[in-house]
Formats: sequence, C-alpha cells, structure tokens
Amino acid sequence: MFRKLLLIMGMLFALAACAAPAQNDPNSPVSNPTDRANQTPPPENPYQPLESDADLQRGEVFIESTDLLILESYPVQVNLVLKGELPTPCHQLRIAVSEPDEENRILVDVYSVSDPEQVCIQVTEPLDVTYSLGSFSGGSYTVIVNGEEAGQFDA
Repeated sequence: MFRKLLLIMGMLFALAACAAPAQNDPNSPVSNPTDRANQTPPPENPYQPLESDADLQRGEVFIESTDLLILESYPVQVNLVLKGELPTPCHQLRIAVSEPDEENRILVDVYSVSDPEQVCIQVTEPLDVTYSLGSFSGGSYTVIVNGEEAGQFDA
C-alpha cells in the first residue's frame, strides 16, 4: 500500500513538473555545458545552509529511514525521502548535497541548526521530507546520507 502511494505521488510529481512551462531567469549564472553534461541542477533547496547559520548551533537529525524515489521521466529525476526526528521543534532542517564525485557518489549532509539562547520544549519533532536531488542521465549513482548508503540508481 505504501509503495503504491509513493508511486502515485511520484507520478503526480513528474506530471506536474512536465506541465509547468520552463522559465529562464535572465539573472541566473551561465555555466559551461560540459561541466554538468550528465545531470541538470536540482531545484532550489528550501533546506539549504544559510550565512546566518554561523550564529546558530549545529545539531543532529535522527534519521530512521532513507529511500530513493526514481521518477519515470527522462532524464531520470530522483527524490530522497527522509524520515526521522529533529531534536526539538526549534531545530531547523538543513540539507547540503554535493555534486557527484568521480565515482558518481552523491554525498548528502543532513543536520539541524538552532539558536542556543532560545528556550524550547525538549521533545523531538517528527521529520518526513521528500527532497529532490535533481535529474540525472548516463551512469550509475550511489547516494550517501551522513556517511550511510541510502541507495543506488541507474540513469
């Protein structure tokens, strides 16, 4: 039942992505097309590390499970599903994803940040996030989350 629901959600996501017209931002940086010939960049990361994080304390994220959702599209689109807990409701999730290395490993750093001066209830906060890693073509990839292999896929 759960896999069927994930498949339906993945198909709806792919359909929605295909329906939206692509818009080019004239202010976006120009990159060399040979730099990333085999993949397209992931969409904007709502959990990206911020400059203001320097004033915050880095903390853990208790990851209970990871899964890769491979969407039926060309090029292949990949979502990372993270389930677990944040240490408190005051912790903010951060996800930093590296470019694939020479061995096609995609390193994902998942952590939290919080204000150490903020008073917060000491109870864990549930975490259930589906995060787009982007589109990939041509190769076999391994996704590693916080040093643990989350899965592999072929594009």
